[in-house]
Order: sequence, then C-alpha cells, then structure tokens
Amino acid sequence: MVDQTLLPEAIQDPNNCQKDPIPGFDYSYGYQPSLAAGIAFCALFGIAFFGHAFQTIRLRRWTSALLAIGALTELIGWAGRTWSSECPYNRNAFLMQITTLIIGPVFFTAALYLLLGMFIEVLGREYSLLSAKMYTVVFVTCDTISLIVQAAGGAMASMAAGNGDDTKLGTNIMVTGVLFQLAAMAVFTLLTFDFLRRSSKFGMPHEYKTILIALYISLVAIFARSVFRAVELVEGWDGYLMMHEVYFIALDGALMVLAVTIFLPFDPARIIPKIHRVAKKDSGESSEYSAGV
Repeated sequence: MVDQTLLPEAIQDPNNCQKDPIPGFDYSYGYQPSLAAGIAFCALFGIAFFGHAFQTIRLRRWTSALLAIGALTELIGWAGRTWSSECPYNRNAFLMQITTLIIGPVFFTAALYLLLGMFIEVLGREYSLLSAKMYTVVFVTCDTISLIVQAAGGAMASMAAGNGDDTKLGTNIMVTGVLFQLAAMAVFTLLTFDFLRRSSKFGMPHEYKTILIALYISLVAIFARSVFRAVELVEGWDGYLMMHEVYFIALDGALMVLAVTIFLPFDPARIIPKIHRVAKKDSGESSEYSAGV
C-alpha cells in the first residue's frame, strides 16, 4: 500500500478535486473522463430510470423493477465518471463508478430472464424446454452469483488502484464474474432460439413479437458489452482499451443505454399482462392466456 504522505499534497485526500495533471502521477483512469459524455449518459440513464420506475409503481412488474434498478446503477456510475471529469484524481469518484458500472448489466439480464419466463407462463409450457419457474431459479441464481463476484472484484481492484497496489487479484475476480455471466447468457440465448422455434409452430400474438425482438436487441447489446469488458480487463489497467475512453463510451455506455431504453417503447409490463387468444394449429381451437407475474 502506498503511503499517502508520499503523494503530492494536492491529491493526498481521497476526496480531492485536483484537476490539472501532476507530473509523475497519472489520473486513475489514465485519462481525464469526458464531461460531455458523463452528462449525456446521466441524462439517458436518468430517463430510463424514471420511465421504468414509473411503470414499476403503476404496473408492479418485476421486469420493470429490475430495469429501473439497473438504470439507477448505471446512472450512479456515470455520475461518478462525471465527477471524475472535474476531479480526475478523486479516488472516491473512481471507486463509485467502477463498482457500479461493472454490475449494472446484471440487473438487465435478470429482467430478460424473467421476461422469457413471462412468455412461457402466458403462452404455455409447450413453448419452452424449461418451465417459467426454472428460468427464475436457474438464471436469476446465476445472475446473483455474477453480481456478487463482479462487485467484490470491482471493489478490490478499485481500492488497490487507488492505493497504488497490484490490481491483478481484483481484476481476475471481475473477469471471472463477467465470464460466468457470459456463459449463462450463452445458454439463455440457446433457450430463446428454442422458444422461437416452438413459437413458429404454435403461434404467438403479434404484440408479443415486438417484445421478443426488443429482448433479442437488449440481449445482443449486453452480450457485446460483456465481451468488451472481459477483453478490456484481461488486457489490464494499462491496456489499450482501458486507456482510451472512446471504446468505453461506445461499447459499454451506448450499448447499455440501448439495452434498457429499448423497453421504454416496447414495455413488456404494459403488453404481456393483457389477455390474448392464441390459435392452436393442431386442434383449430383457441385459448385465452394472461400473465400474472
């Protein structure tokens, strides 16, 4: 651990707001974060948070609640980066953003897992290899494990970086959490393809198809972001991706905005609870289904 008294007086306080670079002492990020990007993403995630929070209160659906929590987590993280843009040596701001932005997508994937479970509960067990309950038990459990691992690794790495210590252990733990999340998402993706295959056989209300498209867009965005973060962390804290903010903006911030805001116009909580008649091709009969989750 670095003796804080050996640091220049201006940055000895973890909560300092030294903006100008100090020769021989790099910013925590390796660069000064963009103020414009910070403000823009705070606004976008703020809109997503209030939109989904409103739907949570109005419709009381877990998908909306998880999307709102994820958006709030991202908002806090980008607020930390905005703070860092003005106080790039501030270790509290750095800790604030790294521990939140690494775990924010976990809440989005949990919402997707519950969403597919909602489809199964509404349309029928024959639409899926797993039951609706199993999606919740298996994948939300995986999400919880991923959340704990990534949060622990992020906290360890950020504190080590702030103290000038080796960040390898914390970084490796973060990578493990991200890779575990990617593995769960890969299995989930295969199950969504199976659901799509069965849907083409048994039929699906048109309104549901737009929600399914939104689910795939969100899933692809989260998957791409997770691949980026895994590669970024494997490269290390002084790696090319970590040292160039443009990649973080495009492959983390922008993709997460897409993942959560896609469900503002295509809100499953608003559409899926409605009762629909689904034509049964084999019998020619129709059945009514409604979501109760």
